[in-house]
Amino acid sequence: MIRLDNISKQNGHQILFIDASMGIMKGEKVGLVGPNGAGKTTLFRMITGKEQPDDGQVAIDAGMTIGYFSQDVGEMSGQSAVAAVMDGVGPVSALASEMAELEAAMVDPDRADELDAIIERYGDVQARFEELDGYALEARAREVLAGLSFSQERMDGDVGLLSGGWKMRVALARILLMRPDGMLLDEPSNHLDLESLIWLEAFLKDYDGALLMTSHDRAFMNRIIGKVVEIDAGSLITYSGDLDFYDQQRALTEAQRQAQYERQQAMLAKEIKFIERFKARASHAAQVQSRVKKLDKIERVEAPRRRQSIQFEFRSPPRSGDDVLNLKNVHKGYGAQPIYSGLDFLVRRKERWCVLGANGAGKSTLLKLVAGATQPDQGTVTVGASVRMGYFAQHSMDLLDGEETIFESLDSSFPQAGQGALRTLAGCFGFSGDDVEKPCRVLSGGEKARLVMAKMLFDPPNLLVLDEPTNHLDMTTKEMLVEALKDFEGTMLFVSHDRHFLAALSNRVLELTPEGIHQYGGGYTEYVARTGQEAPGLHPGG
Repeated sequence: MIRLDNISKQNGHQILFIDASMGIMKGEKVGLVGPNGAGKTTLFRMITGKEQPDDGQVAIDAGMTIGYFSQDVGEMSGQSAVAAVMDGVGPVSALASEMAELEAAMVDPDRADELDAIIERYGDVQARFEELDGYALEARAREVLAGLSFSQERMDGDVGLLSGGWKMRVALARILLMRPDGMLLDEPSNHLDLESLIWLEAFLKDYDGALLMTSHDRAFMNRIIGKVVEIDAGSLITYSGDLDFYDQQRALTEAQRQAQYERQQAMLAKEIKFIERFKARASHAAQVQSRVKKLDKIERVEAPRRRQSIQFEFRSPPRSGDDVLNLKNVHKGYGAQPIYSGLDFLVRRKERWCVLGANGAGKSTLLKLVAGATQPDQGTVTVGASVRMGYFAQHSMDLLDGEETIFESLDSSFPQAGQGALRTLAGCFGFSGDDVEKPCRVLSGGEKARLVMAKMLFDPPNLLVLDEPTNHLDMTTKEMLVEALKDFEGTMLFVSHDRHFLAALSNRVLELTPEGIHQYGGGYTEYVARTGQEAPGLHPGG
């Protein structure tokens, strides 16, 4: 299906691949892993032919179609979301656009004298559209967009007016509608809410082509893939099994390599000691020579490279009063759209509430009300005694000063902290060595999120209000954050689409549904067991 044979590739001074090989067969679902900058996107681009290897070859079966979804969406405007999705399938979308223009022309009084010609053309176009199964295709396009949480209104609106995250979904829908023989998905889970994520998971499980994907969402990957390819220091290493199995195998291989390395080092030390001791004695000259030759021939075992595992330990936040937040009879709407009418919600010390609800149910609005970023139309939001709040929202990242370096940004927030403590903090959040000298304006979304999080947690508040804190984080940083927050002694209220994060950190669930608002004692895992669904309004297997 897809094969990479002994490929080598260098970008500038950085060597990405040396004699690396891998293969994907029809029906295989493969997760691609490796540290940031290891070459995952370059690998995708080589398979699609957008880049060439310096050496070796990429072989793809003749006639095989490949769909590639990347974070770089490109320009979209001037058509509806549905038309943009159908665009990926070729001539059908051009016919659909022409039909729409002709329909408008038929009722245009200024073109009444052309009516016969317009109707005749419309008949031809419609016949060709039907021949290509256009009506079924449009229905399928709408089904895919609905799965990715588009409302009918949004499907028919101008795609150019959508935010970056929604445009990403249009680009993803385009590839899913194609149903190509092979799919390359680079972080498809990045901008999705929980409902869309679960829908996409089911879609990809049913897909019968070859799939190669990256994702920072562990639960999502684990449920889809049956094989892992790791980029490790220029090589491609294949493991059969999911991410959990890969982690075990990797740890086992590393332990074996470490033991092998230590045995060889002990043997080398012994030989070198002998050579040093007897090299000046003529009587041992032959023995010394033979041992020197033997040492020259030995293939050295390299010590396994240690993966940096970063731990971040919280200082204890100051204790708050027992009632941390109290919302009474809260009403809130936008225009004619009511979001809350009469919400009562009490949060007590050490409770960790995760908020679940479909798009538009009011999750972010609730967090904004609590943080004081928006006011209720009616009712009261009371923050309890001695509560110090830390609020992380997607716009928090826009508040960084682009001209400051990472270190300066930390230093201006904590001038008393001292250089050592701030460098350690930066290291915990994945900024090691010279990284701290990068100006904030060049940081990626993930780096900005890590910096904002580092600032918030260095001198921790006793109430954390987090809106999608893991959105841009890679698996390692996410794991570090989960481990650190497990030990957090304060109170939490958060929204996340990451099921590992939800399960590990919540002990209460607030569910927002069109039928009403429900509160559950017990965390996300208990909620799934009790309701039989992973998100409101979704049923098992649905």
